Amino acid sequence: MDRLAVMETFVCVVETGSFSAAARRLRVGQPAVSKAIAQLEDHLGVHLLLRSTRGLTPTEAGQNFFEGARRAIAEAEEAELAARGASASLSGRLRICAAVTFARLHILPHLKKFLQEHPGLNIDVVLDDRQIDLLEEGIDVALRMGSLNDSTMTARKIGEGKRVLVGTPAYFATAGVPQTPEDLRQHQFVVYDRGAMATASTFRREGKEVSIDVTEGRIRVNAAEGVRAAVLAGMGVAIATDWMFSPELASGEVVRVLSDWDLPSIDLWAVYPSGRMANAKARAFTSFVQATMENYAAALA
Repeated sequence: MDRLAVMETFVCVVETGSFSAAARRLRVGQPAVSKAIAQLEDHLGVHLLLRSTRGLTPTEAGQNFFEGARRAIAEAEEAELAARGASASLSGRLRICAAVTFARLHILPHLKKFLQEHPGLNIDVVLDDRQIDLLEEGIDVALRMGSLNDSTMTARKIGEGKRVLVGTPAYFATAGVPQTPEDLRQHQFVVYDRGAMATASTFRREGKEVSIDVTEGRIRVNAAEGVRAAVLAGMGVAIATDWMFSPELASGEVVRVLSDWDLPSIDLWAVYPSGRMANAKARAFTSFVQATMENYAAALA
């Protein structure tokens, strides 16, 4: 019995809640997962999992083994990297999650370089604007923006984005260019209905604050791709990060207005599953994304 491989299988079963889900994540057949757990329970002489119609949950012994196994897997990976030296490349599979538009514009175009640095590494990219369950989906690291509502998550701030007010030149040619935040009451908003994004309406300049209600608009969209499409079609203005419209801001297809007023910035976080120590692959990817975003910010300065 390969003890480390069996521990990895058991950890995967507990995290996913079923043999079938673990098999899909590990890319093996379900019988192989069931056999591995049976061998492990026989070897330890205790029941590790409770089986019911609602799925699998660890027993007290199973929970204790789960915590220890998870630490052992992380420590084994760290030991391998230490033995190979600082120049060693990463290997295995890394599963990341990010919002669709952010990943399309700022992560996927740069992944080739990261993979070239680590030829033994494979990456699963899960694109989802929702805040999915990282443990259930087997995510090693997720990129999230704004406030983090779950205080149990392990997170690292890796960037800060500017919020800007944008629209197309064609829209402003018809509706007029706002000169003050108050002028926005006469404009159509494309509302990004994603928590903090939808309420970023306080404009600041030289100690003065002006709050404008931008939560009511004829168009409300819960995904950044939809916001982009509506704005580019000239259907209104939007408050968004400069990350969301970076190609169009550079080309002039959209323009920033009220640029002498500031809006609250938004934080970019690398988030790891609750209770899990970030592995070397997740940490390396996090540092890579942080460097990528720092280069982007420097190019704008």
